[in-house]
Amino acid sequence: MASREHVASNAPMAAIGSYESVLPFQAIGLEVVVITEETEEKIASEMSRFAQEGYVILFLEEALFSKYQEAVDEINDASEMAIIPVPNQTGSQGVGFATIRKNVERAVGMDIFGVK
Repeated sequence: MASREHVASNAPMAAIGSYESVLPFQAIGLEVVVITEETEEKIASEMSRFAQEGYVILFLEEALFSKYQEAVDEINDASEMAIIPVPNQTGSQGVGFATIRKNVERAVGMDIFGVK
């Protein structure tokens, strides 16, 4: 049986976002898709491709995560891939925490984090 470390190191991961936001992910060997205003329409198809190819984690720039929330939700419901919002070079918009809060509330039936 493979160790947990070995399995995790072979699990495919990717990142989608602006050049500046995905550059660190490319530096550590993840597959990246750079999105510009001209190529933004391909986000949903790229997310679907990663899910179909068995990627386990997709890091998605927060602004894109928010803008394409419906596509993110569809892929989360239909696949095992985790889509994780990451801040861009301008800083966090709080999307990551909001997503965690929503998922925990759905799982346990109440907001355990308290005041919104």
